[in-house]
Amino acid sequence: MALGPRSPRKAGSRFPAGSKRGRGAKGSGRPASGRQRQPSALPEGRSEPAVDAHPALSPEALGYFRRALTALKEAPETGEERELMVHNVLKEVEAQALALATNRTGSEMLQELLGFSPLKPLCRVLGVLRSNLRFVACHRCGVHVLESALLQLPRLLGNPVEEEDGKDPPLDTLKELVLGLASEVCGDFLFYCGDTHGSFVVRTLLQVLGGTLLESERARPRGSQSSEARRAPTRECKPAAFEVPESFLNCLQDLSSCFLKDIAVFITDKISSFCFQVALQISHRKLPQFCAHLCDAVIDYLSSRSSSADGSPLLLFLRDQTSSRLLEQVLLVLEPPRLQRLFEDHFQGQLQTLAAHPIANFPLQRLLDAITTPELLSPVFEELSPALEAVLAQGHPGVVIALVGACRRVGTHQAQVLQLLLEAFHCAEPSSRQVACVPLFATVMAYEVYYGLAEEEGSVPVEHEVEMATARALGEVTVLGSLLLQHLLHFSTPGLVLQSLGALTGPQLLTLAQSPAGSHVLDAILTSPSVTRKQRRRVLKTLKGQYVALACSRHGSRVLDAIWGGATLGVRKEIAAELGERDQELIKDPFGHHVARNVALTTFLKRREAWEQQQGAVAKRRRILNSILED
Repeated sequence: MALGPRSPRKAGSRFPAGSKRGRGAKGSGRPASGRQRQPSALPEGRSEPAVDAHPALSPEALGYFRRALTALKEAPETGEERELMVHNVLKEVEAQALALATNRTGSEMLQELLGFSPLKPLCRVLGVLRSNLRFVACHRCGVHVLESALLQLPRLLGNPVEEEDGKDPPLDTLKELVLGLASEVCGDFLFYCGDTHGSFVVRTLLQVLGGTLLESERARPRGSQSSEARRAPTRECKPAAFEVPESFLNCLQDLSSCFLKDIAVFITDKISSFCFQVALQISHRKLPQFCAHLCDAVIDYLSSRSSSADGSPLLLFLRDQTSSRLLEQVLLVLEPPRLQRLFEDHFQGQLQTLAAHPIANFPLQRLLDAITTPELLSPVFEELSPALEAVLAQGHPGVVIALVGACRRVGTHQAQVLQLLLEAFHCAEPSSRQVACVPLFATVMAYEVYYGLAEEEGSVPVEHEVEMATARALGEVTVLGSLLLQHLLHFSTPGLVLQSLGALTGPQLLTLAQSPAGSHVLDAILTSPSVTRKQRRRVLKTLKGQYVALACSRHGSRVLDAIWGGATLGVRKEIAAELGERDQELIKDPFGHHVARNVALTTFLKRREAWEQQQGAVAKRRRILNSILED
């Protein structure tokens, strides 16, 4: 493990690959998160209702809907022709909604068609699905159609309500349908939450009632989508909030109260627990007092179980794969006073034991993520900090990253944790080694391992050799190593890290900027308020001579764009001049030609004076904007 020869572990080993460890990662000791795993089969002993009892979809109908969907995608986004087409297609959908929803191909098309649906047709389709709720919600294809129908609410709740033929306004009908759906789910809550497919409906319903679509649920690919759709990358997004009527929030509280009736099941059952986790996230945003009540109920129940031999009974559940996930969510939504009390009653004195456990280290990371006060960070740091090197050797670098992140967030113990990191990576003494800390942190390797030194245990550490450091190519930057450096660059005094970055050669810094994980370290240099303009220039000047290679890289081109955005006119001239020497190579490259356009390289080469006037105007606007923001 990456302690080198002075560790009791075998010399020449390295820290376990922390960047590949995590929830659901290979070798993490935890299964993939259920929020991202798709339902594939019903639980043992529970059979799916027979499809034969419901109308089947004919090949002709399937072909019609396929052609109709293609036509809708190709039609103009507005206009009478499109409205008529949507009306006619959805009229056919209403007649065969159940058959479409329970057909693998048909369900995929219906999900897309619902995205085009106005309010009234959606209500009619949702009405058909609700009348067969138990069958649809527990069907491997139907569940995704029901989810898609519910997820149209953010788009349609704001639509104007129109009366038609004396019927109830469509919007009222939509509210009634959703509330009726919630009532039915509430009536058989344990069944729906415990069903592999039905739990997805409960989680979506909780989000819709709370007017909040969670990032983890929105990014989750639908199980019945085509393979191409599943392979498409999902973009990161924050929870999306939308306005909901008061009756929805009341219903959310009623539905969430059902968790308290059988709390033991929702804490220990893998499928049901996911529903409880979503309820905590939504209620934390919309019903904070009720969320605190739910958290208290979980903690009180777990604390009342049989005592652990080494402390609170809660510790037993922190080591369990299912209940630990729920406790992670509890830790993230607890208010600071309750979090302080929870730490004092159950965690204090056990942090090093939890950090070493293959499962319990994850709830510990969430505890560290939730710390926002010096009063809580101080006892946590005092207890956990002596074991940083051991935690790294055990293959749990996420705990160390979370502790460093807490120091960054709270603003205390920053110098102490940096010194402990230097010691853990064996670059504190002799002091000449400290300049090598960035490559070690980025790769999560101890000094001897990174440079391939064969030091014996107990021997005096050798001085750092600059020639050896400059001759070695930068190792593979890990995700956790990148996160560690980003936190350190946002410390109040990041001088040591900046000094180490400045000691990198041009090719080494280029490798960092071109790395998917390492490129974010350059972002931190450019955005950290602790890094002065002078310090930033000193680090970035090393990239001079590497701009073309940077521009022709997927991640490096993004870094170069960021550098360009904050550069002075003089620095922009230097960058443009270097790029202009190989402009044809740049223009032909798939990433480089975007940089050339952003830099206005053609104008720079052919009309230098006009380019300078243009860039001067841009710089002036940026200065004015910055002065306004500072005021």
